[in-house]
Amino acid sequence: MRVLLAEDDPGVRRFVMKGLQEQAYAVDAVATGSEALEQAEINSYDLIILDVMLPGLSGFEVCRRLREAGQKIPVLMLTARDAVEDRVAGLDHGADDYLTKPFEFRELLARMRALLRRPAELKPAQLHVSDLTLDTAGQTASRGGRNISLTHKEYALLEYLVRNVNRVVGRAEIAEHVWDEQFDPFSNLIEVYMNRLRRKIDGAKEIPLLHTRRGAGYVLGVSGEHAETADTSDSASTTRGKTKSHGKRHDV
Repeated sequence: MRVLLAEDDPGVRRFVMKGLQEQAYAVDAVATGSEALEQAEINSYDLIILDVMLPGLSGFEVCRRLREAGQKIPVLMLTARDAVEDRVAGLDHGADDYLTKPFEFRELLARMRALLRRPAELKPAQLHVSDLTLDTAGQTASRGGRNISLTHKEYALLEYLVRNVNRVVGRAEIAEHVWDEQFDPFSNLIEVYMNRLRRKIDGAKEIPLLHTRRGAGYVLGVSGEHAETADTSDSASTTRGKTKSHGKRHDV
């Protein structure tokens, strides 16, 4: 899941960003209201965390403008004040939830999970594709009773695929939702992660779930129709992707 964090306090911003990244969220962080609006216009986010007291445009104003523009992204507002008037104002401007500083990070995570389950239809805490099960609260995966050991980024990628079961998703869409704006579009990182996931979730005697659709992307599902399970090796994809790295940061 990709999150936009708008917080002008550098300490709070670093703390929240680091914690979210450790929980497999892709995070873009900004310090002003105008930057938050700009990022929300050019990127696709699953959730926005807005501090109320942002320089320039307040969090209230940012939220109001997002709603006027038709943005339905869940918005969680942060404030250092616990006045009822502030909470009412935030909700009236279109916020979905409110959290008062200082807060426990685990409460922030719980509120985020609740908001991410809310849109469109209620999303269950456990997700299933055939005998593959994801526990979104514990961020764990298992298949046919065997536990699957995943890094944070591998889990984030798998959850995104599961939430889009039987739908082909391309590299650009995956990068937009699983990685942040630091992602290098010329790297082969997505291919490397897909190879890792395929080896972990598709055992030798199990029905393949992760398929490659050449020229289009990847699809997770029981049926391999219209998809190709043939896959390049890590070494081959690494050779193809060595052209550019630009020194950008990647989560491995």
